[in-house]
Amino acid sequence: MKASLLALAVLSLAPASAQTLTVRHDEGTAQVGRDPKRVVVLDEEALGWMYALGLGDRVVGLGSATITPAQLTANGAIKPEVLKGGFLARGKLNNPRFVGSWTAPNLETILTLKPDLIVRLTWEGNGNYVNLSKIAPTIGYREDAPGFWKKGLRDLARVFGRQEQAERVIKQVSDTHRANARRLLAAGVFRKYPKAVVISPFAGGSTWVYTKVRLIDDLRALGFRDGLKAGTTTLGIGAQISDEALLNLDRQTLVVVMPPGGQYNGADAFLKSPVGQRLKGQSVVYNLEANSPWSGPLVSVRNSNEVTRLILEAMK
Repeated sequence: MKASLLALAVLSLAPASAQTLTVRHDEGTAQVGRDPKRVVVLDEEALGWMYALGLGDRVVGLGSATITPAQLTANGAIKPEVLKGGFLARGKLNNPRFVGSWTAPNLETILTLKPDLIVRLTWEGNGNYVNLSKIAPTIGYREDAPGFWKKGLRDLARVFGRQEQAERVIKQVSDTHRANARRLLAAGVFRKYPKAVVISPFAGGSTWVYTKVRLIDDLRALGFRDGLKAGTTTLGIGAQISDEALLNLDRQTLVVVMPPGGQYNGADAFLKSPVGQRLKGQSVVYNLEANSPWSGPLVSVRNSNEVTRLILEAMK
């Protein structure tokens, strides 16, 4: 009798367990229902993963550090004209509500959206994970973690049953890098510039050098060596750099100036500065799309193609 009851209990639990899966991410472990229909993403990086899987229409809430109040409607939705431009136009969105940013999510708004899943970038000491998890299963990924966006993409693919598509996207990134590496090699780029650095001038005068993820990984995949060693990094992906360090770069180091988006862009002031003028002959300026994430599969493909184009044009 006891054996029969036990078997019945196991059978009754099986359908429920088959509808959820365990996702181990950089903030812990979450039990996520399969194929969520309502997803909140707290940054463009997570949005890029959804786009890569063809799931933009599942996003009911979008967070961003670059969207401004002027780009929102009276009820807190992102204006249609904003969704039709830049990176946001890379996929299909159905009028998502704006939900703050990855540093300051609007918990009340997120709660009203009744999401099945929340996805975000994070870092050591970041808050709100517990509160977000009370609303819906929440998974977070650190930029400095091994395999960063590939893990996030593959985890989401497993949740949505789109593993084959994720692998195709990852392969496309690798194939694009290989093709562009051959173009750069054939043009003699690496004889002139065997090394490269990525710097990001912010409004207000600070300049950052990226050591991981943010374009620099794509440059390494293209065949460039690191042109600068940074000391202690912030969030594991970059460090503020002094004018003196930039002035000490040798002539064999390609400088890729990649300014941040929106109100944070300080590229014009940097390029007019004595440092910018000194590095002008060995620099290319690469602008991300409006509202673009710093990284991800869609960004890496664009990075590879556009930076290769800029370099080849500069070499003519």
